[in-house]
Amino acid sequence: MRRGTAVRAALIGGKLDILLAYLTRYHTAAFKTRVLPIAILLATAAISWAAALILLVCGPLIPLFMALIGYAARDASARHLKETGSLNALLLERLNALVDIKVLDGRETMEKQFFASAERLKSRTMAVLRVAFLSSTVLELFAALGVAMVAVYVGFSLLGAFRFGTYGADLTLSRGIVLLLLAPEFFAPLRELAGAWHDRAAALAVCAELAILDQAKPETMLGVGASVAPLNGPISIVTRGLLRRAGQSRTILYPDLDLAAGETIALTGPSGAGKSTFLALIAGLARPDEGRISVCGIDLDDSCADAWRMRLAWVSQTPHFANASIASNIDSTGKGRTDVNRLEEALKAARLDPVVAQLPRGLLTRLGEAGSGISGGEARRVLLARAFHAQADVILADEPTADLDPVNARAITESLLALARQGKTLIVATHDRALASRMGREIRLGGPA
Repeated sequence: MRRGTAVRAALIGGKLDILLAYLTRYHTAAFKTRVLPIAILLATAAISWAAALILLVCGPLIPLFMALIGYAARDASARHLKETGSLNALLLERLNALVDIKVLDGRETMEKQFFASAERLKSRTMAVLRVAFLSSTVLELFAALGVAMVAVYVGFSLLGAFRFGTYGADLTLSRGIVLLLLAPEFFAPLRELAGAWHDRAAALAVCAELAILDQAKPETMLGVGASVAPLNGPISIVTRGLLRRAGQSRTILYPDLDLAAGETIALTGPSGAGKSTFLALIAGLARPDEGRISVCGIDLDDSCADAWRMRLAWVSQTPHFANASIASNIDSTGKGRTDVNRLEEALKAARLDPVVAQLPRGLLTRLGEAGSGISGGEARRVLLARAFHAQADVILADEPTADLDPVNARAITESLLALARQGKTLIVATHDRALASRMGREIRLGGPA
């Protein structure tokens, strides 16, 4: 099971503190429950075996019923925490896309999503509260009955109505007072444990989420990401029997591919069909579970992946930048000097020059890691400008026209085709039918197996 960064952030930032309450509050209460009631029971038994028997009968009923209620509490807490994480993740994702939402006039849709998620969270919260009130009622009922029965026994014994439960002599006033003082203290640790029972249920739910993350297969790329000499040989990409497992019940089997230099291919299909994953496999950014990939006539593996990527340009669906200027993000060679003419050509090809012209510092505008200060569509155009500037032999573009208006989408399509006419190999994953129809071939991927 894969989880987005927003869900992970919600788990780390909002839920791990729940484990602290479990470790400090519940564990302390559990230790007291294991020690203090036994000590008080022995002290009570030393005075009156009848009073000790009352405590011995009433005491275990509380943990028994708490355990039964605990199953409901655990499930309710798990559902509540899941809904809390979903709402937090939704908030983080919408904040990241706030500029796009404003441009696309998606405020009403966003509000509906938030209200629906908040309503579900409210119902989950009320379910947890109902379980909490039920557990408190059970605790107070049996604790009150236990203390009341001890008080009745002590009262009738002091009145002479009961002449049993002690060891030969009648119960004295001082010993009766001691029994009355010990009875509430016998139930006090159980009360504390019941109060912390929800902490345990919530912690178990968090641990279940952490276990899912731990069981997820770590994503590893081929190679080490080093800067090396480009891979030699004419461009060719061949895949055979390529298979990728995503989770325990989902498998994606890709069709065999033979791609030569200068060809253009559109990868289409529904969301979740594996288009982005296929691009990552071609780039060596993910490892196939079965099958093989050959590039430039050799098998793609750790020994050649870094050299192969030196001939690629990657246009990601989720832009990510260095915390530097736009110019530095486009010219990422790190050589300390920039070819101004080449940079301007890249800006024009990506239709980014009007955007840069409107920024206060132009090309010197600093971008955050998520492209703060520009919209999602503009951020994707920065990635396109980087691809044009790199003059790579193979361009892998993941939804390059997403978030763009029709005019700019057509302009980007023409720019990509201009690269193809220069002999560049182009693989595009897209939902844009206009873009897909302009490619030389279309490969449609099916849904999850």
